[in-house]
Amino acid sequence: MSNNQQIIISGLGGQGVLFITKLLAGAAMAGNYRVMTSETHGMAQRGGNVISYLKIGDFSGPLIRPGKADGLIALKEESFHHHSYFLKPRGVGVVNSPAMPEAPGFQVYSGDAESLALEAGSPQSVNVVMLGFFTAAMEKRTDIISMDCLAEVIQEKFRGKEKITTGILDLLESGYRLYKKGRS
Repeated sequence: MSNNQQIIISGLGGQGVLFITKLLAGAAMAGNYRVMTSETHGMAQRGGNVISYLKIGDFSGPLIRPGKADGLIALKEESFHHHSYFLKPRGVGVVNSPAMPEAPGFQVYSGDAESLALEAGSPQSVNVVMLGFFTAAMEKRTDIISMDCLAEVIQEKFRGKEKITTGILDLLESGYRLYKKGRS
């Protein structure tokens, strides 16, 4: 398992790209890993592309070069098509899409996170479902990010707000189960 990870989180403005970047960064920092983040906001206020770069481990700069990302979380299928070139060969991509996009050379998994978020009564929480999905997809590749560590970060961030905490943890778990269900 690698202790260095380079992860791209891609979505549209308002989808919570930065929120899940902060959760992932918090989980890595809780494990005493060095973390660097950077993001670009292409007309984010108007629903444009937002891309976040997360580097965990021993790196000297925050940006990720094309073909070097270990993982990609795409909150929309078009986000995957725009940013899949960041994945390295055999990199892992997760896509919020009911159908699998074409992705030769990559390990890409798709899941309908939107339906799960709607079912939970929280349509704006697709990002958290996808974070759970990504965590499950990466669990055999790295021990930096785990469901337990993410749960601790969420509980700390929303301390005293039990209803919010429970809702976020349930959505995270539903994404994790979605991945596991698709692989069994």
